Formats: sequence, structure tokens, C-alpha cells
Amino acid sequence: MESFSLILAIVVVTALAFDFTNGFHDTANAMATTISTGAMRPKAAVAMSAVLNLVGAFLSVEVANTISKGLVDEAGIRPEVIFAALVGAILWNLLTWLVGLPSSSSHALMGGLIGATVASAGFGAVHGDVLVTKVLIPAIAAPLVAGLAAMFATRLTYRMGRNAEAKASEKGYRAGQIASAGLVSLAHGTNDAQKTMGIITLALVAGGAVAPDSDPPMWVILSAGIAIALGTYLGGWRIIRTMGKGLTDLQPQQGFAAQTSAATVILASSHLGFSLSTTHSVSGAVMGAGLGRKGGVVRWSTATRMFVAWGLTLPAAALVAAIAEWVCGFGSWGTAVVAVFLVASSAAIWKISRREVVDHTNVNDHDTPAEEPAGVVTQAIAAVTPPPAGPSEGLSATIPAPAANDPQAPSAASTV
Repeated sequence: MESFSLILAIVVVTALAFDFTNGFHDTANAMATTISTGAMRPKAAVAMSAVLNLVGAFLSVEVANTISKGLVDEAGIRPEVIFAALVGAILWNLLTWLVGLPSSSSHALMGGLIGATVASAGFGAVHGDVLVTKVLIPAIAAPLVAGLAAMFATRLTYRMGRNAEAKASEKGYRAGQIASAGLVSLAHGTNDAQKTMGIITLALVAGGAVAPDSDPPMWVILSAGIAIALGTYLGGWRIIRTMGKGLTDLQPQQGFAAQTSAATVILASSHLGFSLSTTHSVSGAVMGAGLGRKGGVVRWSTATRMFVAWGLTLPAAALVAAIAEWVCGFGSWGTAVVAVFLVASSAAIWKISRREVVDHTNVNDHDTPAEEPAGVVTQAIAAVTPPPAGPSEGLSATIPAPAANDPQAPSAASTV
């Protein structure tokens, strides 16, 4: 019993460590556009996001129940399996944070749990119907829905404000961005903090500490909320830079449309119990907002790297977790080896990140990439965009040139 209590404590601590990485990995989801447009100062933005993430953790337990009761069979799942799952998820979070890619912490956790469960109990222990309906389908649908909503919202926003005074309009949209960013933070706490609650509850059930089919205990809800809030406050500045400046150059109107669209999708999914990726939703909304402005302003080279990371998240985390579970199967010394490997790898990634520090002082610094050729999406968007009064020199005939005083006009640095 003493040995069991120790492994259960290790699992809980590791789960909270994952929750912490989830917080700083996903800060960009709520605050990247607000910071990049100057609506809020970076440190104030992450502080507000942290508080609202904590509040959001108490609003629902539907997603937590999806993880603790629906994705895998509780019977036969040992605490070591959950520990191995968390190892795979944490390492993937840290690697993608290091290179500044906004991948899904949620899918890293799902992949880790699936990989460790399969290694321990076989494929039959994974509920394939739940995986498809509540994880995979939302993963594909969320960025598409959020992106389309943001694109049309951006176009509507510019159309409604085309006769408004520029400075007054921009000030109003900056205020709207702050409100919508708060809504995204609240939604993130409601959705993502619950995933850690579900994992800890699953560990407690596996260890016999709580009855099967139990909701997360209050101390689990509180600790998960605090862990994700602390991680959010530290700010994942590398990913904030990519989301705010690397994908597209956003004006306040676009930032407001993107955040509002993403928050609506995330909150709806939380209510339905879908283990949705907030990263996918916000990234899709940011790209949709970029396309909603004349010229299809999205840097597809960055977007392609991000899509590749999305596709690799589930299998990569599952593979690492499966290997970790195999090593843990050798007994206590195997679990100790995996724990040492996790700590050493995390420390190495942190040390590498110090070679080029990104923080609140330089998060909006971004080297303008070389101009990219117009792609299929750019040409399609341009084809349905009404042309301005006259063309400008130096632009392709495929992409209509905006007027000089057009508030939607993309800068040369952001032309795709």
C-alpha cells in the first residue's frame, strides 16, 4: 500500500506538471492577437488570462468526465499507465513550445493516454467510438468552423465600420478585443483544465482512491485550476509570437472577430463534453480573420509547419507514452528511470530555449519573411473580393490592389 501511495502521488504531481505546461503552451490561444495588436500590454494580458482560466475551471466537469469515464476502460488501468501517458504529453508540449509551434496540448494528452493504454491492455481498452466522435471529428471541424466564422465576421466588421472614423473605430475594437480575449481565457479554463481533472480522477479510480464513475473531487478541480493559471501567467511567449505575428498581421477588427469566433466554438464544445483543442480553434480563427481581409493575408509556410505538428501530435505522444509504459512495466526501477528521463529531458529543452530568449519585452519582434507566391487559397479569396477603384503597380494581376486609404489593406510584409 505504501508503494502504491507513492506512485499515485507521482501521477498526481506529474498531471499537475502537465497542466502547468498546458497553461503556458496555450496562453497564445487567448492573448496572442490582443498582444500583437497592442490592445493590452503583454504582462497585463497574461495576468488577466490566468485569473479567468482559474475561474473557468469551476464552470463545468463535462470534458473531465469524457476523459475519466469515456475514452478508455477504467478497469485494468494502473497508475503507471497514466504516468506514462503524461510523460508523452509533457515532452510533446515542451518540444513544440521550443520551436514556437501552437500544437494541441489536448491531443498530446489524448495521444499519450491512448498509447500507454494500448501498450498496457491492448487496443480493446480504447473506446474507438468516443475517440472518433468526441476527439477526432471535433479536431477537424473546430478549426474549419472557427475559421469560416472569423472570416465572415471580419468581412462584416469592416463593412459595418467602413464609414466610421478610423481612430475611434480602432479604439472601440481594441476594447472589444480585451473582452473577447477574456472570453477565450474563460473558455480555455473551462475546457483544458478539465482534461487534467479527468486524468487525475482516472488515476484515483485506477488506484482505488475514489469510486468508479465519480466526478472530480473539489481538491482536484482547485489544484488543476491553479496549475493552469500559473502556467498561463508565465506566458508561452514563443507561441504567442507565432500566433500573433507569424501566421498573419492582424488589425484590431480582425483580432476581435477571431477571438469571438474561437470563444463561441470552445464554449459550445465544453457544454457538449467534446475534448476540443483550443489551439486548433484559435489558430483556425486567426487564419480565417486573415483571409477575411482583402488579399488573403496568411503566411502559408508557417501554417503548413503548424498543420504538420497537428498531424504528428497524437501519434508522437502515443509512441513516447507506449515506450514509457513498456519501461514502467519492469517495476519500480523502470518507473524511476522514466521519471529521471522526463526531468532530464525537460531540463535540456529549457536550457536550449535560453539560447534565444523570447519574453514579454520582445514578443512582438518578428522578422518579416520573404514574400511568398500566391497560392490556391489566396487566389480564390482574391477572385471573390470586389476590386478597388484602380489597380496599383507592382502587384500581381491575380490579386486586386487595395486603395491607399483602405483600412483593410495588407502591408507588403504580410502579402502572401
